[in-house]
Amino acid sequence: MFLRKTLVAIFGFGLISSLALVQPARASQDILIGGGSVTGVYYQVALHVCNLLNKYNSESYNCVGRPALGSVFNIRAVERGLLDIGVAQSDRNFEAVNGLGEFSGKPQDNLRSLFSMHPETILLVARKDSGISNVSELKGKFINIGNPGSGQRGNAEDVLRLHGLNSDGDIKAEGLQQQEASRALVDKKIDAFFYTVGNPAAAIEEPANSTEISIIPLNSDVIQNFVNERSYYVMTTIPAGTYTGVDNDVETYAVTATVVTNAGASEDMIYDLVKTIFSNLEELQKAHKAFRVLTPESMLNGLTAPFHPGALRYYKEQGWK
Repeated sequence: MFLRKTLVAIFGFGLISSLALVQPARASQDILIGGGSVTGVYYQVALHVCNLLNKYNSESYNCVGRPALGSVFNIRAVERGLLDIGVAQSDRNFEAVNGLGEFSGKPQDNLRSLFSMHPETILLVARKDSGISNVSELKGKFINIGNPGSGQRGNAEDVLRLHGLNSDGDIKAEGLQQQEASRALVDKKIDAFFYTVGNPAAAIEEPANSTEISIIPLNSDVIQNFVNERSYYVMTTIPAGTYTGVDNDVETYAVTATVVTNAGASEDMIYDLVKTIFSNLEELQKAHKAFRVLTPESMLNGLTAPFHPGALRYYKEQGWK
């Protein structure tokens, strides 16, 4: 409990406790959901999941969605009970369950799945005047690969490695959080950044509206082979016109945003949360453009960790599992 309170204080996850003194405190359960950068869609997931739960279950729960440091951080925080629920990329979810990647030799045995959200594309965004048109031209350039603890950092390192580049020497790697990276691109402090995100994303819209950008295709043979060997990736296309100045379709690959919890989370709380989300799915779809594609079928795909019993109870009631 001390560690959780410390984390909350450090990262600004403090829950509001301004209960009126003239009436007894409400017997509600506090729930903390960790998202990602404030300019990314993970934060929107945390925010809108909480908004729905608070709207329809205000007497039982006080849910707060907060920015966090990304997939790896969220999974570890959920595993340790520092977050009640976290948002994480499907590839990092797979690695956590199987003790791979940044979780090498340390499988996260208490990780449990709730549902999936939107697809997220792996993007390489460059200033148009940087001269970058493919991954090999990143060599010697200032490139943001994402902050430690973010899923996008792992994606960036995968892309670099597949093209024979190393983040430690071949590029001038930066580890900025995304809101900082977007500003750094406009200010010419970096030449390009990697970002894994649902579209459209404010973190790309903002620099696109301030300077000329290119989104570099990530569709080489080595990437397509990489994707074909991993069930949690798919090839996809960002339609022309999604971002200002990007007038051609851009091929890349994608993961899925997954929502996870700890095996020890209350079964009734998880049941109530999952039921609230699916009972009000149309409202969630309207909350953000990236959520428009959500369906019950798609939200049960891309998950590696076992379902939490509370989620599974609801899905069985619906005849989905």
